[in-house]
Amino acid sequence: MRLAGAVALITGGSSGIGAATARALAEAGACPLVAGRNLPRLREVASQSGGIPLCVDLATPDGPEELAAAARAEAGQVDLLVSSAGVGWAGEIGDLTAAKASELIAVNLLAPIHLARLLVPDMAKNGAGQLVFVSSIAGATGGRDEAVYAAAKAGLACFAESLSYEMNGRGVGVSVVVPGVVDTPFFDRRGRPYGRTTPTPIPPERVARAIVSAAKRGRDVVYVPGWMKFPAWLHGTAPRMFRALATRFG
Repeated sequence: MRLAGAVALITGGSSGIGAATARALAEAGACPLVAGRNLPRLREVASQSGGIPLCVDLATPDGPEELAAAARAEAGQVDLLVSSAGVGWAGEIGDLTAAKASELIAVNLLAPIHLARLLVPDMAKNGAGQLVFVSSIAGATGGRDEAVYAAAKAGLACFAESLSYEMNGRGVGVSVVVPGVVDTPFFDRRGRPYGRTTPTPIPPERVARAIVSAAKRGRDVVYVPGWMKFPAWLHGTAPRMFRALATRFG
């Protein structure tokens, strides 16, 4: 799609991938609507990107409706939706509370679905638009002690693929960006810092560049870094071998 002048709604915009994406889209000429829960941080990112802060909690049942309404009130329409808001949790399944499980599903899966439900009809009516869903390598391969987070991200990828078939020929593109380990506050917020030496966390700006590229070129699936395609491929083609390697090496 043409990004110059496009209205881009970015969730999770107060930090990490979302904030980097708001800045990258602004550099590409888009008009960012920066959405998140932390209003001071949103204002800072908005000032950096020339965007508009929209403070909405997507974990609440009415959050997506409120955000879609706020975006329309500010800009009239949304040309590009970047669903990058995410929340994690790490630990054994028996330690996961019902409230946290609900939050994981609400933010990582239900909010992007509802935002698409609310925004796609106008895009299809106009014959133009793009949706970029930020998934995770955990959603492609699974991950120890992150079962619910991985399930939500896997569901997001499947939703995006199914939606792309529905939008075929209607002018609306659907992309999935699959990052590996990214250097953001995500790991601290999930309750367990990243403790591996490899792979090395990549900067969120690298993921933001991939999101911009996916939107401009209408790419279906983008792995960041690119070599993440290999574990995803191995998981699909030789699941028994993958599971043995994952069990041994993590």
